[in-house]
Amino acid sequence: MAANDTNLADRSGSLVESHKSYQPRVIFFHFVILALLATLVAGLAYQQLFNTARHRDTERMQNQRRILVPGPRGNIYDREGRLLVGNRPRFAVVLYLDELKAEFISEARIIRRNYAEAGDKDLPTRDQFNQIARASVVQRYLDQVNQILQRHGNVDLVDLRKHFSRELLLPYTLIDDLEPADYAKLVERLPVKSPLQVYASSTRFYPYGSTLAHTLGYIGVETDIDAEDFPGDDLKTFKMKGTIGRDGLEKVFDTRLQGEAGGSIFRVSPAGYKINPPLEKRLPVQGKNLVTSIDLDLQRVAEEAIVKIAGDDMVGSVVALDVRTGEVLVMASKPDYDLTHFTPRPSHDTIADIEARQAWSNRTISSAYPPGSTFKILTSIAAMRAGAIDPDTPIIDCEGTLRKNNRTYYCYNGRGHHGEVLLADAIADSCDIYFYQAGWLTDAEVVAAEARRFHLDQKTGIELPHETGRMVIPDKAYKERVRGEKWYPGDTANMAIGQGDVLVTPLLMACFTASVARNEVITQPTLIHHDNAPTQHTESIGLTAKQRAALLAGMEGCITHGTAAKTLALPEFHIPGVRFGGKTGTAQVPGKKNVAWFICFAPLENPEIAVAVAIEGDTPNEEYGGGRYAAPIGATILRKYFDKRNHPPAFSTPIKPE
Repeated sequence: MAANDTNLADRSGSLVESHKSYQPRVIFFHFVILALLATLVAGLAYQQLFNTARHRDTERMQNQRRILVPGPRGNIYDREGRLLVGNRPRFAVVLYLDELKAEFISEARIIRRNYAEAGDKDLPTRDQFNQIARASVVQRYLDQVNQILQRHGNVDLVDLRKHFSRELLLPYTLIDDLEPADYAKLVERLPVKSPLQVYASSTRFYPYGSTLAHTLGYIGVETDIDAEDFPGDDLKTFKMKGTIGRDGLEKVFDTRLQGEAGGSIFRVSPAGYKINPPLEKRLPVQGKNLVTSIDLDLQRVAEEAIVKIAGDDMVGSVVALDVRTGEVLVMASKPDYDLTHFTPRPSHDTIADIEARQAWSNRTISSAYPPGSTFKILTSIAAMRAGAIDPDTPIIDCEGTLRKNNRTYYCYNGRGHHGEVLLADAIADSCDIYFYQAGWLTDAEVVAAEARRFHLDQKTGIELPHETGRMVIPDKAYKERVRGEKWYPGDTANMAIGQGDVLVTPLLMACFTASVARNEVITQPTLIHHDNAPTQHTESIGLTAKQRAALLAGMEGCITHGTAAKTLALPEFHIPGVRFGGKTGTAQVPGKKNVAWFICFAPLENPEIAVAVAIEGDTPNEEYGGGRYAAPIGATILRKYFDKRNHPPAFSTPIKPE
């Protein structure tokens, strides 16, 4: 018995001893568990303490959406504050789809139940059920509008599906650009709190239709608007359609005219429906206004005169400048187009009509023509400055033709024998024989250099797109480079009367005329009006008093007894108490009809306004085209200008503040 007790005690001691011993495997797992727990705690601490901002941003990007609304464009005014381009309200019937979530779900259940009751085994998918439900609900709302307006419109299923998937938070347009009568009916009868609403936006308004169409330009749709300094750049953003300038002043000054976009930030449900009220909101701001140098009265008179005098189908352009400042008072180009057809966008028929009439171009800056006899003013200046002619000394006897260098040269003015004319009468009567001889005595290189001194070979830099760079003042190097031919005396003769390769735009000739009027060589034109704009001053032409007097006498003689006298003697073109100088011209365009020219400035003693007119479409070889078609247009503008100056309106229209 004692022995057994002893054995039992030994075994018990052994067991106790074995439980107290350390087992490495167990200890290892303890450390592993502790390490995992420490990692978990550290990870949680990192996420909670150090990564909170990232999670908050992720949540914000998932749960918030941003909506941007473009600001209205700034207005465009003429120099007297009359509205040339503004904005008008544009009304559309829209449906806020994000407010119809409950109706979409209910309608989908009804449609699913109807399919089940009909025992139809070919059931649509869940997505198809939802699309059918949305179309059904939207059509019900459209039917409300149809009933009020007596229409029969149907929902465009493809357009609805695209809008729902891409632009759910934006209003869905059911009917665009409501007529005023329809707008009144809907405002009166639609429930105030209905998801069906009349949505107001702005669109361009052109109170004078086609007037100044090429200068003002037009706008297009811009889908990628931006709201500067508005939060939420990293959020999914929905953008209402904005506008962008596509041509004319609308394009060049788009940044200035462009309104400041507004926006809202909404919290959205998991299905993408917005939750009101917005978290952030900023109203759009209208763009800055633009005050042009255009005189609307003169502009309309010029455009009407082109049609009245030259004809509906004539192609032509007119530019009038303030001699002192270079501000453009008139910029007319025909044919043109009606800007009201560009809101909100031109139809295919409108575009086809414009293209058929070749009416896109602003011919004042894009069409380069031979200047014809108007260039004789430049030739006269070059010849006198070079000492090749004296205004009081005849240089040739005009007998109507001249035989020289085995070639016969003609005096195309239609009057035949001019005899030994002096410079003033040669300008007034546009004697070609005189200016052939003046060109030969002066040399083509000298004439070309003088033309370049007036910048007749350069763009003017006017604030408009598409100014052509096709102006040409040829010389010997030009002909060799372009044609691979030598320069002949006949080239000098052609150049002296503004023919051959000489090409200038109507705007350039208006600048040249203003420069001659100011007795300087460069005029920088501008379409922007500035109160108290300073008078431009550039290099003097460099004529003596006697030489300038002869030049002006010739230009006045063109009006009083020369090539423009017969037409301008009519009572409707008479300008009481105003002396002015001018020069007619008819340029021969190879393969085309003539271009009738007229340049002028007034008053002769202290010039204020300069005009250049170019009309295409005269009968070929008809020298008096400039006097018959172009001169009356120029005189009409001058008459209106001085009528306004002598009889100013009692009240002026104030320019609206920006």
